[in-house]
Amino acid sequence: MTEQHLPDASLDTGSVAAPQALREAAADAAAATGSKDAPAASGSSGSWTAPSAGERLRILRRTKTVAILGASNKPSRASYFVETYLLADSDFELWFVNPNETEVLGRPSYPSLEALPGVPDLVDVFRRPSELDAVLDDVIAVGSPVMWMQLGLADEAVARRGAEHGVTVVMNRCLKIEHARFHGGLHLAGFDTGVISSRRRAR
Repeated sequence: MTEQHLPDASLDTGSVAAPQALREAAADAAAATGSKDAPAASGSSGSWTAPSAGERLRILRRTKTVAILGASNKPSRASYFVETYLLADSDFELWFVNPNETEVLGRPSYPSLEALPGVPDLVDVFRRPSELDAVLDDVIAVGSPVMWMQLGLADEAVARRGAEHGVTVVMNRCLKIEHARFHGGLHLAGFDTGVISSRRRAR
C-alpha cells in the first residue's frame, strides 16, 4: 500500500506510513529530482509552491531542534523508523511529543508542543490528515518556523495558511529520506549506507 492510498480514518498517531512504504518512497526520492509534494487542489483559491530541494536543504542546515509530533515506541510505526535514524545519524536535538507516552526510546515524551522545553526549529508531523489544521494552530502558537508533513500528508489549504503566518510548510516528504539524501547516505532501499561519495562503487 503506497502513501496516497492510506485511508484517513484508519491512521493512528504516528502511523502515517509503514517502513516498507518509506523504503519504496526512498527509491522514488533517489531517482527523481522533481518535487514529490502534492499538487494544488482542484478549484482551490490562490496557490502554494513546494520548497525546492535547495530550500529544503537550507531548512535542514539551520535546524537544531526537531519535535516529532506523534512519536512512538512501536517499531511498526513510521515515526519510530524516522526517530531511530535521526537519533543515530543526525545532529538534531529531538523532542518527542505524544500524550499517550511518558517516554519514547528512553527519552521524555511531552503531551503537546506547548509543553516542550523550548521552541522547536521544525515540527515533524505524524498525525491524521483531519488533524493538520489543529496541528498548524499549535505550531503557530508556539512560534515554530517550520511544519514538516511526513509522507502521505498533504493539505494545500494548511500550507497556504501556514505561509500567511510565517510558517514554512513542507508536505508529503520524509525527514529521514531528505536528511539522508542531502548527507550522502540515501540508498535505493532507504537506508543509510555510510557512503558520502557520488562515485559508483565497484561491483
